[in-house]
Amino acid sequence: MKRALVGLSLCLMLGVSLAAPPLDKGKTISRIAFGSCAHQDKPQPIWDAVLAQKPDLFIFLGDNIYADTEDMEVMKAKYEKLAAVPGFQRLRQICPILATWDDHDYGKDDAGTEYPKKRESQQIFLDFFGEPADSPRRKQEGVYDAVILGPEGRRVQIILLDTRYFRSPLKRKPEKPKSREGPYLPNPDPQATILGETQWRWLETQLRQPAELRIIASSIQVIPEDHHWEKWANFPHERQRLFQLIRDTRAAGVIFISGDRHLAELSMMDGGVGYPLYDLTSSGLTQADKTFGRWELNRHRIGTMFWGNNFGMIVIEWDKKDPQLRLQIRDEEGDLFLQQKIPLSWLEPGVLKSLLTK
Repeated sequence: MKRALVGLSLCLMLGVSLAAPPLDKGKTISRIAFGSCAHQDKPQPIWDAVLAQKPDLFIFLGDNIYADTEDMEVMKAKYEKLAAVPGFQRLRQICPILATWDDHDYGKDDAGTEYPKKRESQQIFLDFFGEPADSPRRKQEGVYDAVILGPEGRRVQIILLDTRYFRSPLKRKPEKPKSREGPYLPNPDPQATILGETQWRWLETQLRQPAELRIIASSIQVIPEDHHWEKWANFPHERQRLFQLIRDTRAAGVIFISGDRHLAELSMMDGGVGYPLYDLTSSGLTQADKTFGRWELNRHRIGTMFWGNNFGMIVIEWDKKDPQLRLQIRDEEGDLFLQQKIPLSWLEPGVLKSLLTK
């Protein structure tokens, strides 16, 4: 066992051997799996179900490990534990992987810009996921990234946001929250930020790139606003800025995917962009709440909540006259729990007006 860990450490240091297959940017992408909240010390049988879906790509949404430390050697050791998980090893051998982070793999629960080891943590994160030495992500502050996959007419843009590196402090309730009730309130300060100005300018550039479908990966939920845990709605000016940017750039085809909450659900709202905005939340791979009957208010939820470990799928049926998206939540055995079918034509600016006047 000790020899195996030494070997894993060496692979991590060199950035070789454990790397996933490279992305073929010209290949049509039709099956995207994603998930969040995978504790390295717990069994991870869910990878068999993920692999059974034969994804073209897997996206980690954050809390990919539970590091919660300022000791970078401890953080590396926890990544090594994930690397040693057989199911994760199989995934890495056959499926390209993209990733962003959330608080626990960033380094501290609910942390933002104040986390003192964020630069060091970023490099360890990039080492683990095989980021090349000359990648712009090695030089920039934050792990945000984007890629466009597929030929013209079937282009899928993946935008990975960093909701940690620049994020302003959260506003806490003045009183101690009740059991299971979150501790945070919306911060009305217009100067408070989630992304930071550099990432905002980068995001605008990305949204102006041509693509038929855009999957924006946010570690925290974008659409829900009723719970009192972490979410974009804790920074209402930032959330509105995000919606306004999508509208101003006339970026079609936006779907949000998110994690963090230890539950799964699909939310939808009219964010003023001219078409419905969906947020498919999948959490967690090992950390989902299994307490039957726990309910959480979400005025934007479609369908119902799911308790239990889960992963998300976006299946794209390109060959239909109007390509169709299937937004799915699957359980630890791979069984389909939730599915919403969406014609791609519904994600075009102005479609809400035309649909509502029919």
